[in-house]
Amino acid sequence: MTTAEASPGRSVRRLMRAADRGYLATRRRKDAEAPDWPYAALVLVAADHDAAPLLLISGLAEHTKDIAADGRVALLIDGTAGLDEPLTGARATLLGRLARTADPRHRARFLARHPGAAMYADFKDFAFYRLAVERAHLVSGFGRIHWIGADALLDRGDHAALAAAEPEIVAHMNQDHAEALGLYATKLLGLAPGAWKMTGIDAEGLDLRLGGRTARLDFQDRIATAEQARAELVRLATQARAA
Repeated sequence: MTTAEASPGRSVRRLMRAADRGYLATRRRKDAEAPDWPYAALVLVAADHDAAPLLLISGLAEHTKDIAADGRVALLIDGTAGLDEPLTGARATLLGRLARTADPRHRARFLARHPGAAMYADFKDFAFYRLAVERAHLVSGFGRIHWIGADALLDRGDHAALAAAEPEIVAHMNQDHAEALGLYATKLLGLAPGAWKMTGIDAEGLDLRLGGRTARLDFQDRIATAEQARAELVRLATQARAA
């Protein structure tokens, strides 16, 4: 399903899952320079299994100090990169509350998405955060504008089984099926060849990375178990070889 064919909620969720960065806006705290003004910063993002954004940020950063005073934020996810006319592309502003998380799954998902962050993830001033999204504003081209609530936006299915199996699936694919990952990238996504690595798998697709490039491959149908993941990965490999 392409973004154009998807429902507004699915379109935003795909942007959230595919993103590796975003623009975080906070409200300046009372004791800050320019109090009460909005403040925007570039941040790295990953996605939880339900697509909620995950961040790793420093307590020394201005935006983190703002969040300590008021956790309400806006996070802009930009899907317009590479377009000749960026305003024809999709972008979404997520509104929600950002709060610290100590869930080891969140840490693992973020560091798989951004391996370079492992160098500073354990610094005392850094912490992981999860955005509890309350609503989103999608602009997917001229005149295609939607407000979307959290229930239509997040994947509310049961993720427990797949989340538990994810580390093993990712390790297995990277160690034993590098050829298939390369075919996913080149034949199904039209990307340049290289040593593509899988960084994550969720109910709706898988994530790839090559150096500083990331890519998202959607599944034909939603999956929920390791067995369903295996069947879909085999199907995609067969499709890629046929291509």
